[in-house]
Formats: sequence, C-alpha cells, structure tokens
Amino acid sequence: MDGSDWLAKRFDQSRPHLRAVAFRMLGSTGEADDAVQEAWLKASRSDTAGVENLGGWLTTVVARVCLDMLRTRRAHREQPLGPAADEVPAGSTPEAEVAFADAIGPALLVVLEMLAPQERVAFVLHDMFDLSFEEIAPIVERTPAAARQLASRARRRVHGAAAPAADVAVDRQLVSAFLAASRDGDFERLLAVLSPDAVLRADATSVRVAAAYQDRGGPILTPEVRGAAQVANAFKGRATAALPALIEGQPGAVWAVRGQVRSAFVFTLAGGKIAGIDLVMDEEHLAALDIEITAGGPT
Repeated sequence: MDGSDWLAKRFDQSRPHLRAVAFRMLGSTGEADDAVQEAWLKASRSDTAGVENLGGWLTTVVARVCLDMLRTRRAHREQPLGPAADEVPAGSTPEAEVAFADAIGPALLVVLEMLAPQERVAFVLHDMFDLSFEEIAPIVERTPAAARQLASRARRRVHGAAAPAADVAVDRQLVSAFLAASRDGDFERLLAVLSPDAVLRADATSVRVAAAYQDRGGPILTPEVRGAAQVANAFKGRATAALPALIEGQPGAVWAVRGQVRSAFVFTLAGGKIAGIDLVMDEEHLAALDIEITAGGPT
C-alpha cells in the first residue's frame, strides 16, 4: 500500500469523527459533508509523513475549513440552516450519531448560531471534543489564553441564552452585592456571596500590572487563586472604582479610565453564588468582549 492509499484509508476511518466535528460547527449535514471533502482535498495535497498524530491533524484541518466557512457565512449575512427532518440519517449509524449526538440538538444549534466564528470553533473543539487550548490556539489564530477566553465567552452565551430575565436580575444583584462588599472591605459579606471553592483567574497583564503597583497598595495577584477565603482577601477593599457592566450580556464589572475600559471582571455564577471570576486586562481580550457599562459609578 503506497502513501496515498494509506492516507485515504486513514481518512475514511476518521470520516465519522471529522463529520461530527464539522456538523457541530456548521449545523448542517450538507455543509459538514462539504467541509470534510474540502479537508480531504487539503490533506491529500499535504506531506503527512512527519505527522505523529494524524487523527488530531485531520481534526485541525477540518476545523480550519469550518472556521473559513463560518466567516464566509457571516460576511455574506446568510441565515444558517438547521438540520431538516429529512436531513438526519436514521438508524444506529455513525451518521445518525453525528446528526443527533447527546451533546447537541436543534435548540443548541440555534444558540451556537449566535456565536462569532472563532467562539463557536473554540467552544465546540474544547467542550465537545476535549481539545486543549494549546491545540485550539493556532486554529483560531489566537494565543492559548485568548482561545480559552473565546470558549469561556461562548460557554456563558450558551448557558445564558435560555436564562429568564428574572434570573439575570438575580445575577445582577449577586454581582452588585459582591462589589459593594469589596468596596466596604467586608470580608464576611464577600464570603457570603462566594462559593466555597471559588476561583479567581488573572491574565498575565493583570498579574504584571498588580506587581508594578505593589508599593501603592496593589493586590498580590497570581494567575489562579482558589478558595472563597483567598478570593475574598484578594478583593477586600479593592473594587472602589469598579463599574457594573454587562459583559457578553451577563452581569459583570469593569474598571475604566475616561470611558476606556482597562480591565474587566467576568463572573461565573452557579447555585446562587459566585463560582469564578476572570480578571482580564489584556488589550486583545478586552477588545473582543462585548461590554456595556450600566452605571456611571459605584452605588
């Protein structure tokens, strides 16, 4: 068997998986088939002799094809098509699993269509296919940290799309209570709104800026702080200039100078508590966030 026959056989073995990846990204079995075919054309013209993980490499190829298709779709403002009833294969076959796997359904497809192309690709590859952000980063043309942010933002949109307005109002009250306790330096009130295993994640820019301001009372930041008490200590007496905001449509907070957002506090809420806070100061990350400041100053 020569190299081309070997590659064709391996590609056919990977085809159900590749079609699953493409379907979850594109929401249409027809488009998924087109993407897989385009991936085969690219693979057949490539030198794969030095590829150690061919399955992972093929996933990357089809993901890049899908990203290009999503960008073209958005540029043309086309209305994406959901899976028609007669488009879904019947029977217990790989094709049927592609169309209606446990991780996806028509409702989720509708939500996924709301995501930007890079968000959708990062979310699908990480949350549905367990790729690392180091693997996803070159596909979406971002750093691993930025790819993580894309997936995190997509995840919040997916989970928040079905949230009733009443739930959003409750979440805003929870974030407001956290900011007020932080400004007041009230450790016990901070603990009351934090999950016991709350996590604070700070990007590299946040850690660097905090270190530069240590002599002026800046907080001691590390890339990750775990536990309610540790997170409460990091914020105690700190959020004096934080402004309430909607970040990707979800309650959050920002620090702004003359109307220019310099940092964002992205909250993850679960069970009526704050489970996570992502502190973002990287300019590229901030520029990618949809931020709406909802108040002129602390209340």
